[in-house]
Amino acid sequence: MNTVLDQLKAMTTVVADTGELGAVRAYKPVDCTTNPSLVLAALKDPELDALIMREIDACRRDGKDAQAAAAVMTVAIGAELAGLVPGRVSTEVDARLSFDTDASVRRAHEIVAEYAARGIGKERILIKLAATWEGIRAAEILQREGIDCNLTLVFSLAQAVACADAGAYLISPFVGRITDWHKKADGVDSYAPESDPGVASVRRIYNYFKSNGIKTIVMGASFRTVDQVKALAGCDNLTISPKLLDQMANDNSTLPRALSPDTVNAAERIEIDEQRFRWLLNSDAMATEKLAEGIRNFDADHQRMIETLAERMAVARAG
Repeated sequence: MNTVLDQLKAMTTVVADTGELGAVRAYKPVDCTTNPSLVLAALKDPELDALIMREIDACRRDGKDAQAAAAVMTVAIGAELAGLVPGRVSTEVDARLSFDTDASVRRAHEIVAEYAARGIGKERILIKLAATWEGIRAAEILQREGIDCNLTLVFSLAQAVACADAGAYLISPFVGRITDWHKKADGVDSYAPESDPGVASVRRIYNYFKSNGIKTIVMGASFRTVDQVKALAGCDNLTISPKLLDQMANDNSTLPRALSPDTVNAAERIEIDEQRFRWLLNSDAMATEKLAEGIRNFDADHQRMIETLAERMAVARAG
């Protein structure tokens, strides 16, 4: 019998939520997704030591500081991952630019150029932006230019609708973080899959998109358990950590399809402008808090990445 992972791959595009090369080779995902937290972890991957030192040496020769080196390293790791997957690699615009449309667009152009210099075309990457109003507007500009975007930190239907209206290629609703917030608010330790608020949020977005003929890809992210993944089997894409991929690769139970475009319910089209977007987001305490927390945490990991590279550059200089 096929494993749960095999069965999932037959109905959903599986994306590796990691920058670890060994895990990507082992589980053979179609795409890879990265963020500052994953790139920071990748800097500790022994398999990447040679690449990291090579990039550090190049940055030193070019007179780049640690902040510039962090931007280079993010693309260097993404380029390495692009050599392992047949699909795309998401690369994130700095979280500190989440409320600056013009700066986000400029940084996206830099990322595309950096990949191009390594022989990787824009058709192999997704520019990852936080789903703030400003980030969504940046995605709208980039999509018109033929640069596909992944809108991340999606916690509400309002964000999802605004992303779709902007023509975003893909959105990443964060299942586990939604569940975390509700567990704390409700004072419970867990939910059954069918009552899990994170699962319900992605199902609602998926239903809205499919019933309205929206082409934007829905990619569930931030999973805490295999049960959450199973409850979204059939979703367009799912980005999954190596730990959960391993559990599914060793599970031979039957995986029923949970989502299908053929079984959605009619959903009335929602009109979203800036005022309505900001009001609906403000009205949703969970989405407001988790979006702000996610941006802060990504920025904190980005700063730690810069500090780590500064330390390694100092050691290389001393040596």
